[in-house]
Amino acid sequence: METLLTLNPLKPQPHLFKFPNSRICSPISNRRCLISPISCKLSSQPSKDTTQNKVVVPGAAPSLSEENEPPAAEDFRPKKTGGLVIKRLTKRVLAFLANLPLALGEMFTIAALMALGTAIDQGENPEYYFQKYPEDNPILGFFTWRWILTLGFDHMFSSPVFLGTLILLAASLMACTYTTQIPMVKVARRWSFLHSANTIRKLEFSDSLPKASIQDLGVVLSGVGYEVFLKGPSLYAFKGLAGRFAPIGVHLALLLIMGGGTYTATGSFKGSVTVPQGLNFVMGDVLGPNGFLSTPTEAFNTEVHVNRFYMDYYDSGEVSQFHTDLSLFDIDGKEVMRKTISVNDPLRYEGVTVYQTDWSISALQILKDDEGPFNLAVAPLTINGDKKLYGSFLPVGNADTPNVKGISMLLRDLQSVLLYDQEGKFVGVRRPGSKLPIEINGIKIEIVDAIGSSGLDMKTDPGVPIVYAGFGALMLTTCISYLSHTQIWALQDGTTVVVGGKTNRAKIEFPGEMNRLLDRVPEINEPTDVICG
Repeated sequence: METLLTLNPLKPQPHLFKFPNSRICSPISNRRCLISPISCKLSSQPSKDTTQNKVVVPGAAPSLSEENEPPAAEDFRPKKTGGLVIKRLTKRVLAFLANLPLALGEMFTIAALMALGTAIDQGENPEYYFQKYPEDNPILGFFTWRWILTLGFDHMFSSPVFLGTLILLAASLMACTYTTQIPMVKVARRWSFLHSANTIRKLEFSDSLPKASIQDLGVVLSGVGYEVFLKGPSLYAFKGLAGRFAPIGVHLALLLIMGGGTYTATGSFKGSVTVPQGLNFVMGDVLGPNGFLSTPTEAFNTEVHVNRFYMDYYDSGEVSQFHTDLSLFDIDGKEVMRKTISVNDPLRYEGVTVYQTDWSISALQILKDDEGPFNLAVAPLTINGDKKLYGSFLPVGNADTPNVKGISMLLRDLQSVLLYDQEGKFVGVRRPGSKLPIEINGIKIEIVDAIGSSGLDMKTDPGVPIVYAGFGALMLTTCISYLSHTQIWALQDGTTVVVGGKTNRAKIEFPGEMNRLLDRVPEINEPTDVICG
């Protein structure tokens, strides 16, 4: 049902004025800017102009010319309720997702899963979990390898449980933004004038200024950063609208962080390798995909050559740092990059990061009776504790006999070798490269070099730039969210200005700030008539 209202286009309409960030009139210490009389008059006289504007008002009663017209044919058709049902269902789903306790529960669940993923070793073979989490000795009475492998906790950050919780939290954030934050911003941006003095007096702060001008109040507010709007005897001012946008920015920043982390978990590559000094490998042979979005790049064809591996030591002889001199070659064999990496100083090349994480000893190079050099294999020995110990063996006599005897060599690092004779008695210590031979059971041995192996971890993190952008936006929007959104209303009631306001933050300081502003409004000495009729 619609009603056509006729408006006179020649009738003057009320105008909305906005103060710029400058004074409306020049303040003078002992003089005042007077309020000019304001006259508002409503007229119902028809316009003589034949040109008329028509405004359609939905839901109003029909005009007299339409009362006797038969209803249109489509009015007898049954109304479709499918769209209404979908709207109601959508509102219920959005209300459920935007629930604050649900969002907090999702965040705590994600935190718990992250902690569990840190406690459980990731990416190991199933046999590792069979041994560490056996069924005959479950943790907390129920947690065994079945939980880990069934729920995908051996690759926690790409498991369906973790990614599903992230998606649910993202849906909650978007629902909260759509149903709560965006409407709050829309309301905050409206110019809402109050035309009742009693309504203004019910606000958080209210006061009255006898013998004052609403225009002077607008000048004072504009001078301290408020956006001021005047309409007849009413005033509306606000500042700090950015604080209303900040929660939306916080939600978007969190979505960026979660999106970047998810992209890394499902689209990255990872691999580990231990390479002896002097050998090389191809990146693509080491890197393995972590998820269904993992896509190899041209960098995977790069060849990595270990030029040198060496270690630094404390005065006590303990290892303090270890370094690897790496060269990268493209598919044509051209060196494209060279860098010496160490712990906490990785190499980055076209999205691939190479970390120095471990070390080992692969071989001992010796001279035997001035012949050689010969390379003896070195193997790690099992001992109690975290300290490393490696051993090598030089057979003496016939190596094919069941009871082979020979010279044993032990290494704790690359700077010294302990030698033992065929009976297992300690003979002496030699430094690799010292060129000091030692004779054991009639055999002269010289330790030429101890060849180290570099333990390297390689991975790609395509979501890292997104995560960094999200954290940057989160810090910025969090700071902006502390800005107070303050609103002030005022009404000219004769020569009295009724003022009220409210703020969403700094509620304790707000009355003092308002009192200081109102003290700056000058008092009117001349009577001023304000007519509205």
